[in-house]
Amino acid sequence: MSAYHPRRASILDWPRTVLYYLYAVLVTLVLGLWGLPQVLVHPERAHRVASLWLDQMLGAARLLLGVRIEYRGTPPAGECIVASKHQSFLDILALARACPRRAFVMKREVLRVPVMGWFARKVGCIPIDRARGKEAMKQIIAGIEAARARPEGLGQLIIYPEGTRTRPGQKLPYKHGAGTIQRATGLSIRPVAVNCGLFWPKRGIPIRGGIAVIEFLPPIPAGPRSSAVMELLEARIEAASDRLLAEAGGLPPA
Repeated sequence: MSAYHPRRASILDWPRTVLYYLYAVLVTLVLGLWGLPQVLVHPERAHRVASLWLDQMLGAARLLLGVRIEYRGTPPAGECIVASKHQSFLDILALARACPRRAFVMKREVLRVPVMGWFARKVGCIPIDRARGKEAMKQIIAGIEAARARPEGLGQLIIYPEGTRTRPGQKLPYKHGAGTIQRATGLSIRPVAVNCGLFWPKRGIPIRGGIAVIEFLPPIPAGPRSSAVMELLEARIEAASDRLLAEAGGLPPA
């Protein structure tokens, strides 16, 4: 079987997965406590601490679970919007590691999580309160402009146009956020296709080994209409994600 196909299900998948999550809790606490005083004194080191954490998480996934990441295309280095298909925790880790100054638009509740939430704020993650509707988008754009005004700039703002995780092959309506943000800021959009959900399922357990692919697609510049930009974004991400799904053997048996 190709390494790009998920490993066959095994009774060992469950204990391996549990062991991984136990390690994740431990390394989050250790690196969080180690990095806290450094970031309090030197806030610019937040990305360095985050990169160390991501290296540990992805390294453990490779050693304990047999899950590796292959990047295709060129990850962005400058300020932009990274709009990605979202299937599992794995694509969060992989995208964040590929982007040198990563920041996420994330639910406000996540930023309240001890240790992780504090560091998320320090690396520039922007909270969203979905209950506030249009007001929430205004707050996001204000947060982006404030970040761009800082000496270090915004970096790569990662968003998930469907708003939540999806199963491989599943497609949800794309929300207008990426197009609205682009129209307000002029930032280019980098679409990203993934097939991570075949290896690391939406519910997070059990995880199966193999080579998951993250593919950075050509950038989409600002257009005259945000709706046209969103149509193009959706077409590119879905077509590429379906291609990666087929390459990995297609949908697993029900």
